[in-house]
Amino acid sequence: MLQGQGNMMAFMSAVTSSGGDLDPALVEAWGGLARPSLDMRARWFQVAEDVGLSPAGLDALLKVDPDQPPSMRDVAELLGCDASYVTAMVDDLERAEYAKRRPAATDRRVKIVELTPAGRRAQRRAQERLTAPPAQLRNLSQAQQRSLANLLRQALEEA
Repeated sequence: MLQGQGNMMAFMSAVTSSGGDLDPALVEAWGGLARPSLDMRARWFQVAEDVGLSPAGLDALLKVDPDQPPSMRDVAELLGCDASYVTAMVDDLERAEYAKRRPAATDRRVKIVELTPAGRRAQRRAQERLTAPPAQLRNLSQAQQRSLANLLRQALEEA
C-alpha cells in the first residue's frame, strides 16, 4: 500500500472511531473523493505550465474578468495578496501576451488589467482543464454521473 493510501486509511479509521453517526461507507467514499481533490494541486501546476505561466500567473489569469477588467488593486484583493505582488503576476501575463495594463479612464494613476484575445482563450482553456471531472468520474455511465451530480448538488445546497 502506498504511504498516502495508508495515511488516508488511518485517517478514515480515526474518523469512524471518533464517534458520531457517520456511516463507514460514507467516510470511505469521502476518502476516495479526497484523492482526486488532492490531485487538483498537481493539475494546477500542469495547467500553468501548459499555458506558459507560473502558478501565480495562472491564478491572476483566472481572476481577471474579461468583460470588466479590474484594476491592479482589485486583482490584489481578489487574490488576497499585497498589491506589489500583483505587479509580478501581471508581468507574467504580459510576457505571455495574455494581458496588457492600461490607465483607467477615471484616474490615469490607476492601472487596469485587460485580457488580450489570446488571454481570453488561455483563460477559457485553463478553466476547462481545471474544472473537468477526474477520470474516475468520467468513467461512470451517464445515469451514474447524473445521480452523483444530483446528490452532490443536494448535499452542497444544504451546507
